Amino acid sequence: MFRNALVVSVIILFGSCATGKYIPDKKLSQSQLKEDYLFLKNALELKHPSLYWYTTKDSMDEYFNHFFNQIKDSMCERDFAWNVVSPLLHNIRCGHTSVSMSKMYVHYYRNKKLPAFPLYFKIWNDTAVVFANLNKDSTLMRGTIVKSINNIPLTSITDSILLRLPIDGYGENFNLIRAGASFPYFHRNIFGIDSLYKVKYINSSGDEEEKTIPVYRPAIKDTGKIKVPKTPVQKINKNLFYRSLAIDSNNIAVMEVNSFTSGNMRRFFRRSFRELRKKDIKYLILDIRNNSGGKVGLSTMLTKYIIDKKFRVSDTTFAKAQSLKPFTRHFKGGFFNNLQLYFSTHRGADGKFHMGYLERHFFKPKKKNHFNGKSYILIGGPTFSAASVFAGAVKGSTNVILAGEETGGGWHGNNGIMIPALTLPNSKLRINFPLFRIVQFNHVPKNGMGVMPDILIETDYKAIKNGKDKKMRVIKEMILEDMKTKL
Repeated sequence: MFRNALVVSVIILFGSCATGKYIPDKKLSQSQLKEDYLFLKNALELKHPSLYWYTTKDSMDEYFNHFFNQIKDSMCERDFAWNVVSPLLHNIRCGHTSVSMSKMYVHYYRNKKLPAFPLYFKIWNDTAVVFANLNKDSTLMRGTIVKSINNIPLTSITDSILLRLPIDGYGENFNLIRAGASFPYFHRNIFGIDSLYKVKYINSSGDEEEKTIPVYRPAIKDTGKIKVPKTPVQKINKNLFYRSLAIDSNNIAVMEVNSFTSGNMRRFFRRSFRELRKKDIKYLILDIRNNSGGKVGLSTMLTKYIIDKKFRVSDTTFAKAQSLKPFTRHFKGGFFNNLQLYFSTHRGADGKFHMGYLERHFFKPKKKNHFNGKSYILIGGPTFSAASVFAGAVKGSTNVILAGEETGGGWHGNNGIMIPALTLPNSKLRINFPLFRIVQFNHVPKNGMGVMPDILIETDYKAIKNGKDKKMRVIKEMILEDMKTKL
C-alpha cells in the first residue's frame, strides 16, 4: 500500500513539473544573469580556440566589460540573448560561435504563429529591395526599394541586425543575405512589434514616398488535422532539397549541393559522377551557393572528384584543451566529446592539441569517375564552413572556375570539427561552441575575407525584381560560347 502511494506521489510530482507553464517573458534576476555571463566568459577564455584570432585580447576584454555592464537590471531570456550575449559573441568574429534560445523557449513557440513586420528583403551594399510581402500589398511589391521603417533608415536597422550575428572574420556577405531573408524575425526580436509601420520607399516614378502598412497577423488554422505518413515519393523529394543533378539538352550538367550533412551524399556523389562519365559530360556547373557546410568527410569526398592534385584538409587543426572540464556537464554530449578529444588529438610543441590526421594526411584525386571536364563552381554568401573549405581547396585547379560572390566562410580558415552546445546554468541559453581551429591547406593570409570567385557576378536589381537567376544564366552563356569556339 505504502509502495503504491509512493509511486503515485512520484508520478504526480514529475507530472506537475513537466506540465508547469513556461513563461518566456519571465525575468531572471540581475545576479542570475551576471552569473551566466561570467560562466560564459570563463568557458570562452579556457576552451575557445580562436577567441583572439581576429580581436585582440585587450579589445576582447573591453567587450567583455562593456556587455557585462549592460546587465543593469533583471531581463527575460530573449532580451539577455539579443542585447547582451549575441552582440558579445559577434565580436569574436567566428561564424560558428552563436547563441540559441533555451529548449523551453523553442518548445513554447513551436508551431505558434506570431505577428510580424511583413516585408522580406534582398540586401546588398546600402540597398534593400522587397523580396516578398506577407500582406500581399499591391504597392510594396517584389523589387520595391525601401529606404526607412518608422523613420529609422534601413541601413541603421541592418547594422543593428548585423551586430548581433556571428561572422567569420570581416566578410558580411552571408549576414546581409540572412538579415534580408529573415528580416521579420530579426526586426521583431530587436525592435518589437507595432500594429502599424511607416515605410518610405521609391515609387515607380523614382520618387520617395511614404506608406503606412499594418503588421502581418497570420490566420489561425485548424490544428486538429490528421498527420499523413510520408510516402517514399515524399522522401525522395526531401533528398532533392539537399542535392540534385540535371543534364540539359546542351549536355551541360548542373549539380546542386546544398548540404554536407543530409541527403545521402556519398551515394549521390558516386552515382552522379559515374553518370557524368558514362554520358561523356564535358561541362559541369556545381552550385554550392546555399551550402552552409556540414561534415568535412563529405566535402573532402566531393573535392576528390573535382581537384587535379593531392591535397590535405588543413595545415593546422587544433583544440585549445583536451578536455571540456570543468564545464563537461554543461556541454551537450560532454562525456563523449571528452573521449573524442582525448583519442583524436595529441599535444604539440605549441601547447595546443592537434588533430594530426587532418594536418598530415594527403588525399588523392579519385581515379574512378573523376570529373575531367570543365567545372564551374557557383559560390556566394551562404557558402560556409565545410563548403568554403571545399571552394578554397579546388580553387586554382586545372579547368576549375569559381564564379559568383565571396563566400561567407573564411578563406584562411575557420572553427569547427566539433561544435557542441554549451548550456548556461540559469537562463538555459545554448551557445554553439566550436572546439577546433582549422587553418586551410595552402591557406591565404589572414585578412578576414571569404573565398573569392575567379569570375565576380554581382547582385543584380533587375534579376531580383524579375525572379531570375542571373549567375546561372551568365555561366551557361559562357559555356555555350566556349562550346562554339571548340567546334
